[in-house]
Amino acid sequence: MARAGEIVADVMKALQDVITEGATTRELEQFADERIRRLGGKSAFKGYRGYPASICTSVNEVIVHGIPSSRKLKDGDIISVDIGVYYEGFFGDAAYTFSVGDVDPETSKLLRVTEEALFLGIGMAVEGNRLYDISHAIQEHVEKHGFSVVRTFVGHGIGRQLHEEPQVPNFGAAGQGPRLRQGMTLAIEPMVNAGTFDVRILDDGWTAVTQDGKRSAHFEHTIVVMPDVARILTNLS
Repeated sequence: MARAGEIVADVMKALQDVITEGATTRELEQFADERIRRLGGKSAFKGYRGYPASICTSVNEVIVHGIPSSRKLKDGDIISVDIGVYYEGFFGDAAYTFSVGDVDPETSKLLRVTEEALFLGIGMAVEGNRLYDISHAIQEHVEKHGFSVVRTFVGHGIGRQLHEEPQVPNFGAAGQGPRLRQGMTLAIEPMVNAGTFDVRILDDGWTAVTQDGKRSAHFEHTIVVMPDVARILTNLS
């Protein structure tokens, strides 16, 4: 799992130089797929339940599961890239929302708050806490800043399968859910909307957009529950 996570992180970092004004989301996918394979991994997404691409590229009001296409990125856009990698029997999964050029202050705040919420959630992923301690930390931070947490999609366990139990909601009351144990591996992934948390699925059956057309941000890491500080397997630093 550690190596799967390293591959995810490597590809995500490399994409930073490719995500530029004028680039198409399909070009990002081609770059990512080639790099995943060169590093010895395999896309965890392509063909998964029929998903047609190697990564997810979700632009502006797209929350998750945006399918790469000929769409060109423009100055002021944001794009969430979700990458899953399979490596020798195990999975790693992460997402990061990038700015294209200069974004407006509200969008910048949305990205900052969402990433902060992710790390606050990770901070609760220690042995002895409850699962919903993670959820509550994320929700409290997001809503304190006037944004909303998506309910339709949640984080998940991960390991020998891409999606395993337990589900990891980004909302809920602290002190609830199963007790966290050392060695549990989770994909924690707040999806945060600038407006309502309501979601609409487009006709392709995959692309999830905000009901009100406002922007959405998505950050995710694969982590291991530890006694004091969770270990991040997809660390970009």
